Amino acid sequence: MSETGTESRPLVRQLPDPTTASNVRYNPSLEELRELADHEETTTEFGSPSYVSEYRSRSADRTKNAVDDEFDERDHQLIDDAVDRTDEIEFVCVDRLMGRHPEASFCCRLFVPVEHARIAYAWANLFEPADGRDPDLYTVQLPDYDETAIRVLPDTGFTAVLGSDYTGEAKKSFLRLFMYRIKQQGGLGLHAGSKRVRVRDADGDLRTVGQVFMGLSATGKSTLTSHGCWLEDPEDASMLQDDVCGLLSDGSVAGSEGQGLFIKTIGLGEDEQPELYEAATDESAILENVAVDEDGTVDFDEDRYTSNSRAIIQRDQLESADEEIDLGSMDQAFFITRNPLMPPVAKLDEEQAAVAFMLGESIETSAGDPSRAGESIRVVGTNPFIVGPEGEEGNIFHELIDILDVDCYVINTGYLGDKSKDIGVTESVTILTEAARGTIEWTHDERMGLTVPESIPELDVEDYYVPDHVDDYEDALADLRAERREYLEQFDELREEIKDAVY
Repeated sequence: MSETGTESRPLVRQLPDPTTASNVRYNPSLEELRELADHEETTTEFGSPSYVSEYRSRSADRTKNAVDDEFDERDHQLIDDAVDRTDEIEFVCVDRLMGRHPEASFCCRLFVPVEHARIAYAWANLFEPADGRDPDLYTVQLPDYDETAIRVLPDTGFTAVLGSDYTGEAKKSFLRLFMYRIKQQGGLGLHAGSKRVRVRDADGDLRTVGQVFMGLSATGKSTLTSHGCWLEDPEDASMLQDDVCGLLSDGSVAGSEGQGLFIKTIGLGEDEQPELYEAATDESAILENVAVDEDGTVDFDEDRYTSNSRAIIQRDQLESADEEIDLGSMDQAFFITRNPLMPPVAKLDEEQAAVAFMLGESIETSAGDPSRAGESIRVVGTNPFIVGPEGEEGNIFHELIDILDVDCYVINTGYLGDKSKDIGVTESVTILTEAARGTIEWTHDERMGLTVPESIPELDVEDYYVPDHVDDYEDALADLRAERREYLEQFDELREEIKDAVY
């Protein structure tokens, strides 16, 4: 049975057959989609299209799924309205393939009103063309609906996005269900980027390391995943995925987006993020809510519409992007935080890694809740799109990294203590590179209760000793640990050995 109490197939069968429906334009080309969105375009100085939406972030507080939330009559009515309206107005329908892995590949079908074709245009640039198979997942997005509500039927594979014209809602409607399906198969969906690094170790031998980065939007996930690490042949670093992956039970990491990336652009600069900047200023990019003047001049530093300004960029415009999107094995996992009591990097044992996964400590960003941007928050798995019990996810993660023998780290991309010491891109990339090489010397620090670097090539670790940057450090750390323990207690499904490993 489906979440609506009826068989799942009848619901999606109520949607128009796009190959025959007179009110549906099925799989128009990217050029045709851009033409349909012409009335909303400002053409940039680079020749790329720029659009401004009414909604500029996800409506997380208005999102419900039928696994975790009890749907009432109104929730079902919202879903029925979404389906019914696909017969009433003119739509664009686009099919795209999410993922390439034989065990993690899904055909996605998006319905959007023609007048909002820019949403379909942006979304279609993220995923690869479908291969003719029947859809697995469906989304109907109706920006002009008189109520903002996102309703998800995970087991049916259907999402209704009502009253929002934000492209990110379409993107995440499918990625949310990608992660849910991976979990149903015995793996775990991750809000994470993936990277393959080939470096020389301390003995000068080449080694290949698979790295995965878990972090909330705007904490540096895209930057670290796409960074080339300043390596020269035969060493190299290749970005495989930027946003959502599936950790499978055999240790491989399935990618989801095969064509584009949805990157944050506020403050995007040529000096620290040259690859992303070059891709965002290419004519193939699509800008959303970026400050663009009538003459096409682009200013990535100005938050004219929102600090959650975005660009859809193409993978083939990134020198560090690999042709593959799947990672053979996850050797190292990094939890990206901006907690000022955390060192630039610490190595975690398996239970501590599960704690880090459950804590998901970071700061709220404008991508999630603009009204709370900058506040300290905790999000399990740094993944706001989990479907099902969150404590269960921590248990699964713990089991998988134990079986797969993954090295786990927490990495701080923010600042230390009272902001007297900033941790920049250079420091973070150096840490990632040397972790891949295996050249970091580790030691257990009693004051912090963590395994931290004793030495890192090219980095003076003494300058980043957290207690030196925090007044009353012991009291602050004790308060933090107490908060963490209290937070973990809310997850009834979470195993006690994980709760007891709070660091």
